[in-house]
Amino acid sequence: MVRSRTLIKVENLSKEFVSYKKYPGFKGAIKGLFSREKVIKHAVSNISFNIDKGEIVGYIGSNGAGKSTTIKMMSGILVPTSGKCTVNGNVPYEMRQLNASVIGAVFGQRTQLWWDLPLSETFTILKEIYNVSDTDYKNRMEFLNEVLGFQEFIHNTVRTLSLGQRMRADLAAALLHNPEVLYLDEPTIGLDIVVKDKMRQAIKQINKKYNTTVILTTHDLEDIEELCSRIMIIDNGKLIYDGSIDKIKSLYGTVCTLSIDVKDISPILKTDFNKVFSATKTNLTIDIYESMVTFEFNKDKLSISQIISKVMELTDIRDIGIKETQIAEIVKKIYSGGFDIERVR
Repeated sequence: MVRSRTLIKVENLSKEFVSYKKYPGFKGAIKGLFSREKVIKHAVSNISFNIDKGEIVGYIGSNGAGKSTTIKMMSGILVPTSGKCTVNGNVPYEMRQLNASVIGAVFGQRTQLWWDLPLSETFTILKEIYNVSDTDYKNRMEFLNEVLGFQEFIHNTVRTLSLGQRMRADLAAALLHNPEVLYLDEPTIGLDIVVKDKMRQAIKQINKKYNTTVILTTHDLEDIEELCSRIMIIDNGKLIYDGSIDKIKSLYGTVCTLSIDVKDISPILKTDFNKVFSATKTNLTIDIYESMVTFEFNKDKLSISQIISKVMELTDIRDIGIKETQIAEIVKKIYSGGFDIERVR
């Protein structure tokens, strides 16, 4: 079996920002002229990880957690305070031009397109900047147009494009030189459901065709579930989880919600389900509204079939709905301290 090549290596990476303390009011402003007390913000604290070629990794965290700072160090925009980062064997902030030739970036709130030029001219300029050959340019444009569908507006000036069109164009621009690594920062922000799905499918196809390594930072956890098998969670500058979505779901995604629409609610009301399933210690909760009975339980302690079998003994079933714990709910509880993240380290 051929082992994947490590493309990105981050070792004990830290970044501190230094500012000067400000004091309130007029007197505080005067005091600030003579007092230069430093305030140190630890944006990223001693994080380490490796990313292999061809991986799609979700890098998530709350606002101010350190996501963007990490990406900026990996892309060569920022120099770390300590530690080391290499991308394709190069130190990004020491070899910025070489690093720029192997990475692409799409930032949801910014664009690399020329605002007053037709999109086609933007692509032509980028072709020359990255020294893309005529043959490679033709082949990539054909593929990118196939997956992103920008032919209908390629001759429009960038300023006239809708948000969805601009995001598709930005992704195409970032991939024109076939980068080894693609950094995506909120690539689907503000997009409607249809365009979001197109963007996700395009990222999947690009990764499959070119084996492009993708680092995705987003607050839309549907992007993460749809695209990534591995996630890294950063909080207060520290990497608190690095592993598969399946693993974190197996540990924390144990809550299941089963909704059953029954023909006759009377026998349900007369049954103490906690007593029926008491031996399993499931922390079972039940909510009844009209003919709908909703069970919330630990699926490792109690099975769906056990509940359905018992309900069928009591009355006829008209409909069943099952809802598993979503990654968004798990991450939310991690941020709020609802889970002990040490369990998965």
